[in-house]
Amino acid sequence: MHNYKIINTKKKNKDIIPEAYTSFRWYLKPVKLAVISAALVVLAAGCGNSRENFLDGVGTVLPLAGVPAGEDWYCQDYLSEDVCVIPAGRQNKTDKNLPASSVLLVNATKNEVVYASNIYEKLYPASVTKIVTALVALKYGNLDDIVTISYEASHITEYGAKLCGFNEGDKVKFEKLLYALMIYSGNDAGIAIAEHISGSTGRFAKLMNKEMEELGAVGSHFTNPHGLHDDNHYTTAYDLYLVFNKLMSDYPKFTDIISKGSVKVKYKDASGQKKEMDFTSTVKYKINTETAPDGVKVTGGKTGTTQMAGSNLILHSTGADGNSYISAVMHASDVYSLYDQMNYLLSIEGKQEKHSKAAKDTP
Repeated sequence: MHNYKIINTKKKNKDIIPEAYTSFRWYLKPVKLAVISAALVVLAAGCGNSRENFLDGVGTVLPLAGVPAGEDWYCQDYLSEDVCVIPAGRQNKTDKNLPASSVLLVNATKNEVVYASNIYEKLYPASVTKIVTALVALKYGNLDDIVTISYEASHITEYGAKLCGFNEGDKVKFEKLLYALMIYSGNDAGIAIAEHISGSTGRFAKLMNKEMEELGAVGSHFTNPHGLHDDNHYTTAYDLYLVFNKLMSDYPKFTDIISKGSVKVKYKDASGQKKEMDFTSTVKYKINTETAPDGVKVTGGKTGTTQMAGSNLILHSTGADGNSYISAVMHASDVYSLYDQMNYLLSIEGKQEKHSKAAKDTP
């Protein structure tokens, strides 16, 4: 068996990659994944016939696996038979309609990448971080638990941080905190969830990183559950896709949460008095302030915006062809550009042949 070291060779990102990232604790451990190197399993449709590692070119070396089943797209057995990506060197030529730092559109029904640009670039995710928080919460948490809001959760002082407005001592159902986290993007809900599961945000962040490693999301490192800026808190569009795909596939509750345009959260304050707050989605498609292209139905997703991260959005949608899609736009210049680009991505759902050809033509 072998361990595979992650090495960053992209100069322009070295300022956001901590030195510890290359230490032994950041080695991949395929031994955890069912003795993969003992027998490389034959995958289903979607994998290419090249032996090129799909992360070649970004400095990350992983074990190759898979057998021919086409000529464009590539799989890695250590991830999942339901995850297909393109090699870093064969992503689409830049589309002038998609100027964001990183863009990804995947046909999740066929496990085919429709469009990919800089999907392994390490970027600040802002509140899109919360999909990772949701994954950990749904895996380890009990939806029926009652959570007591702590001083830390109720005293976030960072300028511009979005808050639900819970006070110290408030008692909120864990399930409702998840709704507040994903729909309204409440940072206080994120801290409350983290503390309830792990005892502190620091220990919760370690659990987030462990779960990312087990998913094969090797380009990420998280320091908090909410996405407020930290230089050592970053991810990639591809890693976010892995998380989102896992949530949509394995956690029906997540689908239910992100499909809501608003939610009422009932809880009790420290004195036992009943309270209620209404929270509205930050995803414009869910509150009818943005319209998806004809034939496209947006299930829901997660936004994220900070000065350092720009405007970000990951979505699940159903295309006019009836297939399921996951789309991500990272580091758009502003919210208007973000939705212009996302609408453009949604408009090409079901048109894989035209857009995936660009990847094939890339040297």
